[in-house]
Amino acid sequence: MSLFQQILFGAVIIIFGVLLTDRINFIKTNIQMGKPLDRNDRKSERLKAMLLFAFGQKKMFDRPLVGLLHFVIYAGFLIINIEILEIILDGLLGTHRLFAPFLGGLYPTLINFFELLALGVVLTCVVFLIRRNSHLIPRFWSREMKGFPVLDGNLILIFEILLMFFLFTMNATDSILQTRGAESKYVSEHYPAVGSFLVSQIFIPLYRDWDTTSLFYLERIAWWVHILGIMGFGIYVTYSKHLHIALSFPNTYFSNLEPKGKLENMPVVTAEVKSMLGIAEATPAAVENSGNIGRFGAKDVEDLTWKNLMEAYTCTECGRCTSVCPANITGKLLSPRKIMMDTRDRMEEKGNNLRFHGKDYQDDKSLYGDYITKEEIMACTTCNACTEACPVNINPLDIIIQVRQYIAMEESGTPAQWNSMFANIENNSAPWAFSPSDRFNWAEELKSKEV
Repeated sequence: MSLFQQILFGAVIIIFGVLLTDRINFIKTNIQMGKPLDRNDRKSERLKAMLLFAFGQKKMFDRPLVGLLHFVIYAGFLIINIEILEIILDGLLGTHRLFAPFLGGLYPTLINFFELLALGVVLTCVVFLIRRNSHLIPRFWSREMKGFPVLDGNLILIFEILLMFFLFTMNATDSILQTRGAESKYVSEHYPAVGSFLVSQIFIPLYRDWDTTSLFYLERIAWWVHILGIMGFGIYVTYSKHLHIALSFPNTYFSNLEPKGKLENMPVVTAEVKSMLGIAEATPAAVENSGNIGRFGAKDVEDLTWKNLMEAYTCTECGRCTSVCPANITGKLLSPRKIMMDTRDRMEEKGNNLRFHGKDYQDDKSLYGDYITKEEIMACTTCNACTEACPVNINPLDIIIQVRQYIAMEESGTPAQWNSMFANIENNSAPWAFSPSDRFNWAEELKSKEV
């Protein structure tokens, strides 16, 4: 590789690093808009959850065939990208197949393994493209899955197929050039004899009759497109639902380990009550640290916790949550997937406003009202089916409950039937309009009938 190409490649690496770092910092800043939440306890349980659900894909295999196909793409992404290390070093050092002399006969075996995985990725992506666009699966065509969400899913699959195609082209042309060493000293020095490979050898007949110069340029083009495509893919992923590739690991590690269905007391209310009762630890600092004392529940993204916001970025838009939601199944507007997508979209909008207009800028919009409607929030049955179904332990119910708390405590906007129940709980410690002293009258009546 010429010195010019080395310099160009180094410049590309720097540009890629700057763009990726800027995007990562933007996402990090957006997540930090959320309220504090302590999830640093029970470290061994958290590590186990991450290994099972993020690394081991446990919930994906609830649907075995899809789970297996997804695992092929997942394993291919992780393992094939090991080869990127060699490509990057080759680009920076001006070498070609740097590891071949050190690994000897093991090198072709590794490349063959990578190619088999790449072939699996191509076949799986084709299956997923057909599956995603066949209209046979309703959850891929819900009302929130319009425009970019549909395009995004297809772009990623096509992108991966093209990346694998250029990998095969690069290896096939490389295999031919290895046999052309007698024609050019540069070719003999630049392309070590490592042989052909299992999958890319299928492409060799397409290029065998090309002259050496054309073949060399094709190999270089395939090499550049492959590595530039991977870098472009890395940046694009941060704007895509496929960000779960990275965030599923921390998201599952910081999962809620409490039993599903357990609702925590609102810290701000607890602090207020303790302050009113004169409990010692309920100092003004405790009240301030418990959350935004000026608002009960969540109206906008900054009222949610950082974990809620991380989950919004982690959402894969697979729709498993919505497909098991009883409210959605019965025709109501609620879609847990849409709740997560709306939260992410509002967070991105808010983050851009802060970046370009300053922290004091107000756009007079909010998550509840402009993105999520009251009808959606009130349709939830709090059954936790969405939380149970999510492959990466996202909890849409937590956001729904916090927005519902805002509706109840700030807007007083709950239905009349709910208000009656709230009054009964406050007065009678139960949802029913009976005095606590009369609660067991039914037992006495039953006893008298038996006598």
